[in-house]
Amino acid sequence: MDDETRYEAVTSRDARFDGEFFFAVVTTGIYCRPSCPAVTPKRVNVRFYASAAAAQGAGFRACRRCRPDAVPGSAEWNARADLVGRAMRFIGDGVIDREGVAGLARRLGYSARQVQRQLTAELGAGPVALARARRAHTARLLLQTTGLPVTDLAFASGFASIRQFNDTMREIYASTPSELRAAAGTRDKAAAGPSGAARHGAPAGVPLRLAYRGPYAAAEIFDFLQERAVPGVEEIRGARGARTYRRTLRLAHGSGVAEVDEHAGARSRRPRAGLVCPAARGADGGWLECRLHLTDLRDLSTAVQRMRRLFDLDADPFAVAERLGADPRLGPLVAARAGLRSPGAADPEELAVRVVLGGPPERAAELVRAYGKPLDAADGTLTHLFPEPAALTGDGVPDAVRALCAALADGAVLLDAGADRDAAERALSTLPGVGQAAAAYIRMRALGDPDVVGPVADGGREAASWDAWRPWRSYAFHHLRHAAGARPHEDQPAATTPAQEPAASRQADSSASTLVPTDRMTVRVAAHASPWLPSRVRSSR
Repeated sequence: MDDETRYEAVTSRDARFDGEFFFAVVTTGIYCRPSCPAVTPKRVNVRFYASAAAAQGAGFRACRRCRPDAVPGSAEWNARADLVGRAMRFIGDGVIDREGVAGLARRLGYSARQVQRQLTAELGAGPVALARARRAHTARLLLQTTGLPVTDLAFASGFASIRQFNDTMREIYASTPSELRAAAGTRDKAAAGPSGAARHGAPAGVPLRLAYRGPYAAAEIFDFLQERAVPGVEEIRGARGARTYRRTLRLAHGSGVAEVDEHAGARSRRPRAGLVCPAARGADGGWLECRLHLTDLRDLSTAVQRMRRLFDLDADPFAVAERLGADPRLGPLVAARAGLRSPGAADPEELAVRVVLGGPPERAAELVRAYGKPLDAADGTLTHLFPEPAALTGDGVPDAVRALCAALADGAVLLDAGADRDAAERALSTLPGVGQAAAAYIRMRALGDPDVVGPVADGGREAASWDAWRPWRSYAFHHLRHAAGARPHEDQPAATTPAQEPAASRQADSSASTLVPTDRMTVRVAAHASPWLPSRVRSSR
């Protein structure tokens, strides 16, 4: 896309490009998202930037009207597997705050100088500037939605000092932290603490809106999560159309409970100051209401990113529909389910364990009760954190799960946000009891790859179809899954060898039928057949 095309998007206030690029106005000194409702500036006064950090680095401050720092992330970072794409996923997960630039470079396998050069060349900003923009957005969110004391808030956002925090907020938002808080009307909450909970010793609850672009098929993704919810770690409350998904989170500095509402908001009116603006107007975008209850607010940004990945909120449904909708086979499916997403994972290692273990959610719940860390106090039906890989390497754990967790624990398999997807899939497929189909499924969900497909026959009609759906084959898979009416576990490949029941379960009831995998597929490759789809679809082609 050239600058003239970008300006056309700004002129038409096209929300499809929110988060894809930013524009700044030299006469006002502000930068905006493409859909900003303000009067369109003259072309001669407009500058374009690939990231908010680049615009900030050029001396522009964020527009108070369109809140450009609150747009969904670019779908490009999910699709790209190169150094820049991986670096952006790592930065979003908080690696810079926890490990610094040296830690980011070590994870990427490059020198710090190479990482700096690549990011600056493509995004106009280095890793420190990108992380700084992320911290500023987190700080603004906390200022305008909680009553957390400013000193605590600064360190919770990742700033190293109060002075750095104050200078950054004035530079980016042209306001002091106190002014931002006063504008949102949260000054009176300071004595009570975040959400009024701190004085009672309860975890702080942070309300926010998780923005997305384009249409969003909320019912389908909540159905998907409800069918696979592991008791003790996940739960769904409410009736269809008004459900709330809740789950526990294991984070770097503590733990948390996340809640996301099914009912999606839309931009029919301008949201109240302090809440995250949706990505677009009307049917072109909206948000999901979310509440995070964290034992340590330093984990806020990481928790937000993990929920965004789980609900696939940074996707570009317009690009997906353009490619898949033109296909005779997928076109009617895309039209029937506009905005269908490819669910990710809040905890990649947990997802990998569940795939290799196989079976219904109750089977994973056995592992949770036997090896998971209990919450300090139960929260509804949420009672545990999912077990860490190191806790699943001893006797009594199914052999395939134990091999996987040993590889995760010693770093032989890496499933973190910016992991090398090809290397991770190769390492997974060599583990006993995993296999290629399960490794590819883990790649699709745990690593958020939008372009994954199961094994197909070389040179067959099926292989040609999947190739034509690049780079959105993960979405094609979900459309075909819905068309087939797939039941839970039919879309999840079985391990190459069945996992044994957890020892605790065998001792309790050696014949417990709920621990036997049901409706699981065997991993096989037949002509014109994808092993990720139910047999009903394969036989109907």
